[in-house]
Amino acid sequence: MIEKNSLFTGLVLGALVPVLGYMLVEFIFGLLTQFGLMEYVTGGGVSRRMRTLALLGICCNLVPLNIARKQKWDNTMRGIVFPTLLYVGFWIWQFGRILF
Repeated sequence: MIEKNSLFTGLVLGALVPVLGYMLVEFIFGLLTQFGLMEYVTGGGVSRRMRTLALLGICCNLVPLNIARKQKWDNTMRGIVFPTLLYVGFWIWQFGRILF
């Protein structure tokens, strides 16, 4: 059985939650577009939507991080932070020249 307060558990959660969050938010955006509640994105708006989806996916790591904080699982919190910082660094590298 996997120990809940371990660095490995945090690394796995920190790596998988943003990917799953990105897919979930992309699915929700697709449904909203399909039902006409949101405009279909063309042209320059595609990169803006991609940037927003990626940022929302990264922010999904706040949920397991907060749960680990409340349970006082310090090693799990440390494990979640490392992949999150990698995702944030990649996000800045990918979209930084557009923003700055």
